[in-house]
Amino acid sequence: MKKFWFNSLFTVLFFALILSTSLLLTGHQAANTEKEQQKTEDKEKKDIQVPPPPLNEDTFPCSMCHADMETNLKRRELVDFHDDIILKHDEKNRWCMACHDTENRDMLHSASGELIDFTESFKLCGQCHGPKLRDWEAGIHGRRIGEWNGEKQYLLCAHCHDPHSPKFQKMKPEPAPIKPGKKK
Repeated sequence: MKKFWFNSLFTVLFFALILSTSLLLTGHQAANTEKEQQKTEDKEKKDIQVPPPPLNEDTFPCSMCHADMETNLKRRELVDFHDDIILKHDEKNRWCMACHDTENRDMLHSASGELIDFTESFKLCGQCHGPKLRDWEAGIHGRRIGEWNGEKQYLLCAHCHDPHSPKFQKMKPEPAPIKPGKKK
């Protein structure tokens, strides 16, 4: 009888130990998930100051022309308007409405459909270019002005890159600077 009692007690304690360990781990994971979610929310709340995007006054707001126009989702060469735009940005998989919103033409949209203002276009770019976005936020990629430990103003991706054809054109390098005191 003592052996049965001992085995039963041992089994109960063993399962109690497993259950409590499982609950502790689950609680720890939940706390970590909450911390990660808080970091994400803090990052989203971060106020990133940017100058207005480089939009053409003749074509923005887009609703000036597109408000009463039916949306044409067909991929095609633009001939009457916007014929200066040559899409060289994942052009085999993208078309205008991959980034521009079909309902509110003065807005962009994320892959999930969330509306994005042109002043926050970095959120759109960051969906595909995550490492560049992180570098941009840290001041490694792109340009920002301001205080290192205070207020900063960032330039949007579109200030340096044409969003429709973001790769920089090849340039001829300038000659190296002449050291002071040396003749040409």
